[in-house]
Amino acid sequence: MDWAMTFAPSEPAAKGHLGPLERQVLEAVWKRGSATVRELVREGKLWQTYPTIMTTMNRLFRKGLFDRATEGRAFRYSCRYSLEEIDRAATLQGVRQLLGSQNASLHLSFLVQAVSAQDSRLLDELQELVERHRASSKTGEQK
Repeated sequence: MDWAMTFAPSEPAAKGHLGPLERQVLEAVWKRGSATVRELVREGKLWQTYPTIMTTMNRLFRKGLFDRATEGRAFRYSCRYSLEEIDRAATLQGVRQLLGSQNASLHLSFLVQAVSAQDSRLLDELQELVERHRASSKTGEQK
């Protein structure tokens, strides 16, 4: 599934979901601010080999999640988006997919059921969010 199809220009244009290693590498680079493959390998928090980390970082660059600059014979990678922005984009994509199906009402009922099972206060927060959105939509329509 292509995430970029439904993202606004300000959202991460990832071209697929992130696998566990991609997520680990992304978080490691995000925490450092920027990194080369060698720096991540030396840090020792990732157990994968140099070529595996290099391939993963290149894949994250191709997905549009990393920027990179030449540094000697290597690349220095940095995150193009915050982890929160990436999570937001992934969540929005999942929700849009559910709501775009023929069973959107059923999926909404599952969401409400899951939210209330998790924490009944979240259900109140959801209701407040819906009411606030409705109010702002109505004032926007009246302008």
